[in-house]
Amino acid sequence: MWPLSPSHTGLQRMDYQLDTLEHDNLGSTVYQLLCNDLLQGRLQPGARLKIRELAEQLGTSVTPVRDAILRLVQEQALAMQSPRDIRVPHMTVERYLEIRAIRIRLEGLAAETAANKAEPAAIARLEDIVQRNAVAMAAQDIALGCALNQQFHFALVDIAGLPFLHGILYRIWLQMGPLIAAVYQQGGSAMLDYHYPVLQAMRQRDGAAAALAIGDDILSGGQAILLHLQARQRAG
Repeated sequence: MWPLSPSHTGLQRMDYQLDTLEHDNLGSTVYQLLCNDLLQGRLQPGARLKIRELAEQLGTSVTPVRDAILRLVQEQALAMQSPRDIRVPHMTVERYLEIRAIRIRLEGLAAETAANKAEPAAIARLEDIVQRNAVAMAAQDIALGCALNQQFHFALVDIAGLPFLHGILYRIWLQMGPLIAAVYQQGGSAMLDYHYPVLQAMRQRDGAAAALAIGDDILSGGQAILLHLQARQRAG
């Protein structure tokens, strides 16, 4: 992993190998690497990013790294207190509840649309993701479980054929990824249990049931997230 505060992450170092690229392409590549780490929870709330050290590890100048980080700050996936203090922000309860309400509406639309048009191959794809996620959770492979959880949610958007919605949800998940990873193990089976009713609704081509099931997943499966945030807020 590139330089982060160990006390915040406890994560293993990852080495990125980048070929020599045009500046614009290099900036986009660095941005995508950071996005992947946020989405998959390799960057957790409170993790600190150091531009110069990250640039040295990537073998680039500081400019593309700074550009990528500033873009993520604008998207509210990172918080910059000062040029030397850039972190993955801790989410407030109020912000989480707002995001949760938005996700229920938007991901409900994706699930409903997907259920109405899903072919057997698409349903098999979802079943495979859920099965692999169950194996990952049994093995307590939190990183893989988080990645497969994300794949499941975005597979619904892909099956629905809603690319603009995909972009909107992608930016939302940049903020949710670190938080989900932080509590995924604590959430236990509830983080996966509600995916099974989604699958059943997809098999039956019941769009309304699919929307309801993904809403239940976000609400009930996310209860561990809410409890985590409330406890942190009380601790002040």
